[in-house]
Amino acid sequence: MRLLFDTHILLWALDTPERLPCLLREQLESPVTEVYFSAVSIWEVAIKSALEKVNFHYSPNQIADGARMTGFVEIPISSEHAAGVARLPLHHADSFDRLLVAQALAMPAHLVTADAALTVYSELVEWINRVLEFWGHT
Repeated sequence: MRLLFDTHILLWALDTPERLPCLLREQLESPVTEVYFSAVSIWEVAIKSALEKVNFHYSPNQIADGARMTGFVEIPISSEHAAGVARLPLHHADSFDRLLVAQALAMPAHLVTADAALTVYSELVEWINRVLEFWGHT
């Protein structure tokens, strides 16, 4: 199974994994699960870091290094991904999230997100609060 984490889920997985459902944490430990993070998320972290947002203490380099050290695989932003955004209906205005959806569709991978609004794009988008249902648990 391929999982692509949105920025929130990536940060939680690295900084506060207890925020993730137990079943997701178990899935992360499975040898058949491939976990990806996107350069999109590192870009988003870099912007928020540069804006010195209150309660945002993440460094883009530390997040990227931590994700790789954890065994997550980085995916770059390709022209295919960028062009894929044009095919998405404008259900959501956040450019970072739209690019993550386009990447998940292109891979394909399940995009695990903290944003329920993204679920309208595809059955590949898994809202964190529905992860238990996704793996057949309620």
